[in-house]
Amino acid sequence: MKSIVVPDAITADLGPYAAKPTSTSGEQQEATLRAWTSADGRTSAGVWECTPGTFTAVRDGYHEVCQILSGRATIVSRDGTTKEVGPGSTLVMPAGWQGEWHVHETVRKTYVTTRL
Repeated sequence: MKSIVVPDAITADLGPYAAKPTSTSGEQQEATLRAWTSADGRTSAGVWECTPGTFTAVRDGYHEVCQILSGRATIVSRDGTTKEVGPGSTLVMPAGWQGEWHVHETVRKTYVTTRL
C-alpha cells in the first residue's frame, strides 16, 4: 500500500470553493482536498478551509480529529463550553458533538474522520 503526501498542507490548492451549507452568518465559503479515503469508506483524511463567519456543526455518527494550520476561530459546544483555536491547536470532536464555529480569520485544518 502506498503512502499519500500532501507536500504543503498550508499552501495546497484545495480546489474550488463552495457556499458553506450550515453557515448562519456571513457568506462563508469552504473548500476541501480529500487526500485519502479507506477502502470501506469509513475513514478519510484531508485538508479543509473556511472563510470568516459562523456555522453550525454536528458530528453525527463519526469522530473527527483536526489540526489547525492557520486562522483563528472560537468553537462553542452545545453545552456552552467555549474554546479558542488557532495555528497548532488540535481539536477532537467525538461522535455526537454539536456546536458552532465562529471563524474570525479564514481557518485551514488537516482532518481525519472515522465513521462508526
